[in-house]
Amino acid sequence: MATDNHLMPTYGRLPVAFTHGKGAWLWDTSGRRYLDAMAGIAVNNLGHAHDAVVDAVCMQARRVMHVSNWYQIEAQAQLGERLCAVGGMERVFFGNSGAEANEAAIKLARLYGHKRGIDNPAIIVMEGSFHGRTLATLSATGNRKVQAGFEPLVTGFRRVPYNDLTAIRQVREHDQQVVAILVEPVLGEGGIQVPDRDYLTGIRQICDEAGWLMILDEIQTGMGRTGRWFAWQHENAQPDVMTVAKALGNGMPIGACLARGTAAEIFQPGNHGSTFGGNPLAATTALAVLGAIEREGLVKRAAILGETIRSGLAAALAGTAGIREIRGRGLMIGIELERPTQDIMTRALGKGLLLNATAERVVRLLPPLILSDDEAAQVINLTATTIIEHLQS
Repeated sequence: MATDNHLMPTYGRLPVAFTHGKGAWLWDTSGRRYLDAMAGIAVNNLGHAHDAVVDAVCMQARRVMHVSNWYQIEAQAQLGERLCAVGGMERVFFGNSGAEANEAAIKLARLYGHKRGIDNPAIIVMEGSFHGRTLATLSATGNRKVQAGFEPLVTGFRRVPYNDLTAIRQVREHDQQVVAILVEPVLGEGGIQVPDRDYLTGIRQICDEAGWLMILDEIQTGMGRTGRWFAWQHENAQPDVMTVAKALGNGMPIGACLARGTAAEIFQPGNHGSTFGGNPLAATTALAVLGAIEREGLVKRAAILGETIRSGLAAALAGTAGIREIRGRGLMIGIELERPTQDIMTRALGKGLLLNATAERVVRLLPPLILSDDEAAQVINLTATTIIEHLQS
């Protein structure tokens, strides 16, 4: 087996390598099976080796994988139409990742500001947020730990507490350079923080009053994970700009920045671009993903499964000392503990379960939307057992 000696040590990898997967399961090099409640960090919404996705990849790879965006790409145009239809948007720019989608959104907001005569356009962002690891998206991210050492950061961001409309209104009163608000509908890396019911609609109202763009980072929440195609649809707080990635390709790298209204007319030829963005292979795969989610009714299924898992965990962990809160929306679930979760992933791995930990004290579950009832029960049992053992250690 190859070693990691020639890889930059940017990841704290666990001692396991997988050879193949099917549905909600992965197998390692020793043949051991693991229940995947992490889905590649909210990427594999259709699980592993989904037939429609595999067929699309193989079919398109045999035809043509890549051509330049100097040419018409039929699958890209079809994907743009389908994605705008389910997302309530008008136009889309395709890149290769969530960070790239957010970069596009940030550039779009700045260009919007300059077109309005604002010399130094600024964007309001949130504490505890995560938008990527490029310099601009890292600067927008509300986590000092991941920013440390990469100064000077990109300027032009105004940071306020998450779920605090009053703080946003205060910035509006005193800052004439703001042109947009960038926010996650649910904080993902920030610990599965679900805001108040009127938070997104409140932001929508403020943006309408101020002439700002409302930008939603739906990279982790999108594609059905929260029980709607996109999390803003829970409140009908439609954004001007929305970013999507992760589950859009079910593992095929692709990201998208969608826009409507005035925001959809900002970018013109030469303003932005991507060599690989929306190439035939990625676009065809994403079309297959959209089709499978729709045919299999997985958006509604995510809402049902999420409630099942949250209530099941509440029952299994009832009376356990050290549990602060169980929260989430759809299949985006967090269990906040009263102490750090430093060994939780390793403990779960030993039980044949893949999960994640974030924000130091939050156990995060992001299982695939194709999870069966029996597999959901196993996730509940294995997660509860792992947490109890961790808290008692």
